[in-house]
Amino acid sequence: MKTKLHGFTLIELLIALSIVGIISAIAYPNYSDHIKRSKRAEAQAALVSFANAMETWKMQNGNSYLGAAAGGANTGTPTVFSAVVPVSGGTKTYDLTISAATVSTYTLTAAPVDPSEPSMWVKQDGTKSW
Repeated sequence: MKTKLHGFTLIELLIALSIVGIISAIAYPNYSDHIKRSKRAEAQAALVSFANAMETWKMQNGNSYLGAAAGGANTGTPTVFSAVVPVSGGTKTYDLTISAATVSTYTLTAAPVDPSEPSMWVKQDGTKSW
């Protein structure tokens, strides 16, 4: 009496492995690019919210942007908004700082933790670089 073996042949396994490899080679770069774009978008949104916080600071402090940084300084780590992105917590991807501030102007910067990512900034008049 012959018994029939059940299973896959080596050729079938190699074909399946090849298909998985091809799909992975296409999907992983797209996934990585999507993650980078979402981190940039999150930093852009944080900069806009930071700019809104600076406008609130100006209204509450005698029509001036001065003193919004730590220790009442004009530049550096902000006290009016979170200093890191993501704002809600998690792994830090960008550092937020006040690059320049005067009575009537400011420049807010998002510096990436990953040096291959671009820096971004926004000014009081709404001009942006990203």
